[in-house]
Amino acid sequence: MQLLSLLFSPIKEFLKKGDIILLGLCLAASTFGLALIYSATQYTGETRWMRFVFVQLVAILLGMIAYMLLTFVDFQLFVEKRWKLLLIFNVFFILLLLTPLGEDYNSGNLNWLVISRIIPRFPMDIQPNEIVKISFILLLALQIVKIQDRELDISSIPSVIQTGGHTVFMLGLIAAICGDFGMCVIYMMIFVSMAWASGVKLRWFLLVGSGLVLTVVLLWLFFLPETRWWNDYRIMRFRVVFDHSLDPSGRGWQQLRSTMAIGSGKLFGQGYLKGIQTQSPNSEALPARHTDFIYAVCGEELGLVGCMALLLLLASIVLRCIWVGRHASSPFNAYVCMGMAGMLLAQITFNVGMCLFILPVMGLTLPFISYGGSSIITLFAAMGIVSSVKARPMPSWLRDRSQV
Repeated sequence: MQLLSLLFSPIKEFLKKGDIILLGLCLAASTFGLALIYSATQYTGETRWMRFVFVQLVAILLGMIAYMLLTFVDFQLFVEKRWKLLLIFNVFFILLLLTPLGEDYNSGNLNWLVISRIIPRFPMDIQPNEIVKISFILLLALQIVKIQDRELDISSIPSVIQTGGHTVFMLGLIAAICGDFGMCVIYMMIFVSMAWASGVKLRWFLLVGSGLVLTVVLLWLFFLPETRWWNDYRIMRFRVVFDHSLDPSGRGWQQLRSTMAIGSGKLFGQGYLKGIQTQSPNSEALPARHTDFIYAVCGEELGLVGCMALLLLLASIVLRCIWVGRHASSPFNAYVCMGMAGMLLAQITFNVGMCLFILPVMGLTLPFISYGGSSIITLFAAMGIVSSVKARPMPSWLRDRSQV
């Protein structure tokens, strides 16, 4: 009996303090995703679809365990004491991609660590960029808090240079090592969400945003058309968004198939396991249907109703992160929650926009829905950190004063 009590006491403590609502939303979304993955991989044959579903299911279970364990960690204390170690980890983990473990899988982006090369039969690859997103958020939150603790204006030039410099360093590292500009956009949006939450003035966003837009427009109109880069596959991904007929059998082909699948679903879809493109044995009918374009699978088989239900579920997770952040016990915890919410919102927006052919292909998966063991575990771990914030509420006397 004493042994059972020791085993179940952490679970009781988690049920008492952890964010059960957030966990339920994450499980609902990942279950939705598992059902779509099952449908999207039927064309691969029994042995292959079973592997996809098995890996995703195991990842969800491991993610749940990570969620529960991380709920008990005081991340503010940990980051304050180990921030140097965390920064070294970020750099070292990305640099590992330059070793023989790194693999690009012909995508042009060096994103994956193939662990099976040193551990035979290891069931999944690891994407350092996904994991480093979490530690980047933790470090950026600490940096913002340290600036505010010194009673410096967070919108002053030195403060913006400090936080912006950290972000630019990470963007440069990822761009140089991985060449993954889609992931760079996500890191940038994380910074924007946390900077906004910390009180950075609107003028900075307008100034930097206007500068970026002006630079892109000038390059687009006057510089790029005169260079060999104009027909580079990265530039073509942007060009086809503005002119769908530009390269329909090349860089625009994936998104054309996606919009056809979503459009054919109409209001209620063609039926689960009955989508024409989703169930086609031709792997080119709907590309990356269990990863990048899984939203198109939902649109084809479940229609507009299914897509809206999916987006509502994901929006609920984002809003829950924001709610926890607004009730956090410290500014550090609040900024962490806002960073997690910004990360999810950006990835959802760009993935759905890509599937609807209003944004370029960036290789970004749909959180909790797309296939990917390391991605699912990382997402549950990220939400576990939000749960740890919920487990450490603001003291009642301080909460009462904050509401005055």
